[in-house]
Amino acid sequence: MIEVNDIHKSFGGSEILKGISTTFEKGKTNLVIGQSGSGKTVFLKTLLGLFTPEKGSISYDGRKYSDLSSDEKSELRAEMGMVFQGSALFDSMTIAENVKFPLRMFTKQSKSEMEDRVNFVLKRVNLDDAHNKLPSEASGGMQKRVAIARAIVNKPKYLFCDEPNSGLDPRTATVIDNLIQEITQEYDITTIINTHDMNSVMEIGEKIVFLKDGLKEWEGSNKNIFKTDNEAVTGFVYSSDLFKRVQKMYLEEDL
Repeated sequence: MIEVNDIHKSFGGSEILKGISTTFEKGKTNLVIGQSGSGKTVFLKTLLGLFTPEKGSISYDGRKYSDLSSDEKSELRAEMGMVFQGSALFDSMTIAENVKFPLRMFTKQSKSEMEDRVNFVLKRVNLDDAHNKLPSEASGGMQKRVAIARAIVNKPKYLFCDEPNSGLDPRTATVIDNLIQEITQEYDITTIINTHDMNSVMEIGEKIVFLKDGLKEWEGSNKNIFKTDNEAVTGFVYSSDLFKRVQKMYLEEDL
């Protein structure tokens, strides 16, 4: 669980995060949504420990980040997995080498232990025959699955995903969404996903935090968001045909 309490973050005299408080539970897919400039990226990087808030606190399973020593912060970062927007794979490494990279960096496992773990996670993301391919030989969907395998290879407690469906067709995006949700539930991970994809909101939005101008404007589940009369939320999502169809479906369920 990650608990966020009244965090503020500024750059160059401009306040980007203006007192956000929320809780992200483990075993659930937590989505952060909002327009460009809403503060989503700064918020995610602050949760990752890349930015330090001027005010407020963030706690990871009861450990307040600001109270940790340098060594303890390093240990906490080793418990985090990250899926980058562009997958961020090393072009000169094979898929297996890409996935093995965090193990080489952060563990003292033997070569055979690392290979066993790489084999396991690649099989889990349905890529057990892709070990020796280069990223350039993989489709966009395959690259995302490699990025997910690399993010979970170190058995993280916290998984962060930045626009994991960016550049994917709707069918492949749904596969990636479902994979992230399955892994989150299987391993009881605290997963936080930055996204603008309304399909993701509908499919896996167990907890949604909507940011606007650096503030938490709304939070709830995917069912709640399709019923809300919050003008900021509806202004963001209502233009979507998907939103209109799903809102109608949920409202009909209540009749």
